[in-house]
Amino acid sequence: MSTFYKSLFIFLLSILFFIGGLNAQEEKIPSENKFLDNQKLDGYRGIWWFHRPMEDRPHSPSYGSTDFKYSGPLSFAWPHTVAPMAIYAPEVNKTFFVYGGDSGPENRYLLAMVSYYDHEKHRVPKPTVVRDQRGVDDPHDNPSITIDEQGYIWVFVAGRSRHRPGQIFRSNAPYSIDSFELIIEREQTYSQIWRVPQKGFFHLLSLYTSGRELYFETNKSGKDWEPNPADKLQKLVGFGGHYQVSRVKGDTIGTAFNYHPEGNVDRRTNLYYLQTTDFGKTWTTADGTPVQIPLEDRDNPALINDYEAQGKNVYPNQLLFDNEGRPVILYITSFGAAPVPENAPRAWKIRRWTGEKWVSQYVTISDHAYDEGAFYIHDDRWTLIAPAVPGPQPGFNGGEIGVFETTDPGNPDNDFWQLKRQVTRNSPFNHGYVRRPHNPKDPFFAFWADSDPKKSTISRIFFTNSRGDRVYMLPYNMKEDFAQPILLNPPTPPEGKDTFKY
Repeated sequence: MSTFYKSLFIFLLSILFFIGGLNAQEEKIPSENKFLDNQKLDGYRGIWWFHRPMEDRPHSPSYGSTDFKYSGPLSFAWPHTVAPMAIYAPEVNKTFFVYGGDSGPENRYLLAMVSYYDHEKHRVPKPTVVRDQRGVDDPHDNPSITIDEQGYIWVFVAGRSRHRPGQIFRSNAPYSIDSFELIIEREQTYSQIWRVPQKGFFHLLSLYTSGRELYFETNKSGKDWEPNPADKLQKLVGFGGHYQVSRVKGDTIGTAFNYHPEGNVDRRTNLYYLQTTDFGKTWTTADGTPVQIPLEDRDNPALINDYEAQGKNVYPNQLLFDNEGRPVILYITSFGAAPVPENAPRAWKIRRWTGEKWVSQYVTISDHAYDEGAFYIHDDRWTLIAPAVPGPQPGFNGGEIGVFETTDPGNPDNDFWQLKRQVTRNSPFNHGYVRRPHNPKDPFFAFWADSDPKKSTISRIFFTNSRGDRVYMLPYNMKEDFAQPILLNPPTPPEGKDTFKY
């Protein structure tokens, strides 16, 4: 081979290596079409996550704990900060729900998932990825859901602080989970989105403007969401930081929240309540006393219990309205955030407005401050479905699921509700983070996930009926487009009794 052809060969070879190197670099940077947005997964897989062990902070000692502050089946994490995560649509007889999933334990990162349970056909489809979170594994980004008057499904994906934006998505067809369009990406965290008939969307959210401060916005049609919420939205509460739970009933929208002294979330304490009956134009206390917003001081008319004076933490869990439309708040108190015996007891309590005053009642005791349950008010009884029965990993969040009930919720002296039924038993992993649909219909009355909170494991998703005598697991792997939930260890109901109703 002549010198000329040798030189030409080397020159062409170097070009090929150069192009190959560029392609290799491009392969390392995921392109947008490699994300799983609007794709189906072949099963229901919750995400496992942990919050690192606590560090010592002023007035919130860790007592040397080396356990995760909370961990495990966080598919439905932060029940007090994203809501609702399920809603029943009577028009199609389906319960639509969202959760934080992943594609498998070996690929642990968050996928904002949506699916539904078909009550007529007793089956679920393959779930849809609304938003692939681009490698983020933190379920602070979990979704919430609502349905508009035309049947379009809206999914609000929470962001994280000010460095990870959230998103709002809308389905491309009514009552369909096949595909979603991105409406806006912006700063928003802990989205709680409610639909008020004839009025539109009411969105309660947190912004990290000075700690976790509470804001709200309204939107008639779902168009033209504010792109700069921190600059334009109305602040509701801002002193130290807050976590809230909220609910809508008719025209009344209520929120119950704590506060974080000096911004320290490990000292979260006190219990406050506000409500609006005119779509956010005015805010009042439970007795109708108007208040000026934003609230800017810990001592204000919304304060209903000063737990800071008792040295207790407060973990709001759920807000409901009773049959007279009066607020009832479910929450846990403890003597600190660290998962150690020194901070016991972790007491479940309700605080309810009688029309004249706020009264409290103990419900039960848990072994972890971050246990979360689903609360229901029936005509003849009040019910809590929660992981408040000791589980296979005691001292960690979650446990075995129990149904706790009282037929005398109006008696503050009748503390501690009866364990009516143990829903799960002899489980390999703790069950945790029990959620309820906004308007539940049997048998999809409460849903949750399991996993080992001590170490990364698979996380499966379950639901139960209102009696707690039917437990179903959503299929972890699916070969077909639809599958029936798996009935687990079915107990035999009493002869002649309707399984799904009292």
